[in-house]
Amino acid sequence: MVKGIGVDIIEIDRVRRSIERMGDRFLEKVYTSREIAYCNGKAHRFQHYAARFAAKEALSKALSTGWAGEFRWKDVEVMNEPSGQPRFSLHGTLCERLAGASIMLSMSHSDSHVVAMVLIQEGTG
Repeated sequence: MVKGIGVDIIEIDRVRRSIERMGDRFLEKVYTSREIAYCNGKAHRFQHYAARFAAKEALSKALSTGWAGEFRWKDVEVMNEPSGQPRFSLHGTLCERLAGASIMLSMSHSDSHVVAMVLIQEGTG
């Protein structure tokens, strides 16, 4: 049974400007240390930061919570399987709330935008 679906699109340049303007304050608010290390290791790091931002937004939409209540930026971590497929690693109350659920994540990008889509299925995790 589908529990939620969410999608987000963001301009890569918007994330770049936020990082350049706020620096570590922005990075440490939104991303885990593993996400920061991953993105900083990439040639197009702002694209990877934007993808993770969009994925977190899409998950919040799939949960119908937005950023209110129990949802925290760093409780959602975007990781990659060895194949490159993105997946979430959840922490805190989100980990408990979504225990047993299957969460599917897809991300794509152009030169200027990133899109992320999340589908949550109940009882298939």
